[in-house]
Amino acid sequence: MPLEPIDAMMRHAALAGYAVGYFESWNLESLQGVVDAAEEARSPVILGFNGDFLSRPRQADERLAWYAALGLAAARSSNVPCGLIFNECPRDDWVRQAISAGFNLVMLADQEAPLAELEERVAAVARLAHAQGVAIEGEVGELPMGVEDPGKTADYPGGHLTDPGTAAAFVEKTGVDLLAVSVGNIHIQLRGEQALDLDRLHEIAQRVSVPLVLHGGSGIAAESLRAAIKLGVAKVNFGTYLKQRYLAAVREAIAKDVADPHRLLGIGGAEDLLTAGRLAVKRAVIERINQLGCRYRADDKRTDA
Repeated sequence: MPLEPIDAMMRHAALAGYAVGYFESWNLESLQGVVDAAEEARSPVILGFNGDFLSRPRQADERLAWYAALGLAAARSSNVPCGLIFNECPRDDWVRQAISAGFNLVMLADQEAPLAELEERVAAVARLAHAQGVAIEGEVGELPMGVEDPGKTADYPGGHLTDPGTAAAFVEKTGVDLLAVSVGNIHIQLRGEQALDLDRLHEIAQRVSVPLVLHGGSGIAAESLRAAIKLGVAKVNFGTYLKQRYLAAVREAIAKDVADPHRLLGIGGAEDLLTAGRLAVKRAVIERINQLGCRYRADDKRTDA
């Protein structure tokens, strides 16, 4: 089906009391696993790719148009409502390219930029996006990193919590449609779970006029996640634990004593490591769909859209 407009998707989630998951993909099999899960669970979903990863210098250059075409094909062939995001990109030119390429949600995020400069850049991208029917997500505050980094402080490494007043001003100045916040959630948390600062989240929700987003969903405790949704969180991002599950399945598959490379790559049988990765992502996504409360919501009558 066609891409679901992000404002309609978020409005329906808010009215029905659930959140939509953004499950970040990085290749065909991971994308297939996300769609497989959403269709089996009858859940709306946001597909997409990481703009920071794709736009930074790499061993082989990436072509954003290929990722856009892949995401659009997945969404259009799916039988559940799908959005498509180009997520967390610090480069304005790549975000503008993503708007033209067919993503219906983009996010310009540059933690190195001063706030006033970032507001100007985000506002400019928002005007372009809205003129083409594309939504834009912004971010105030910075999530700490769960991976080891000697340059970060031990108690809250590299992050700072979102200030409610700053968040409200940012939304008003930029015109963003969604706002990602830092309330105890952590990027790339490799183990364990983290509770959220729900009092701060409540204050932000009282002052901000757009739906809220939590990045770092992999490490958020289920109880905190459910409470956050009640406070106005309509979108939650997941990435780290998908790759962890994918890698574990692929490592197990490739460790088998199989000489025929076709059985390991591309034949689609029980020994195919690509299929193993796809199925691992599917199982991981279904787990989080259940936590978000969005199972079976794809079949709701969407008269509010």
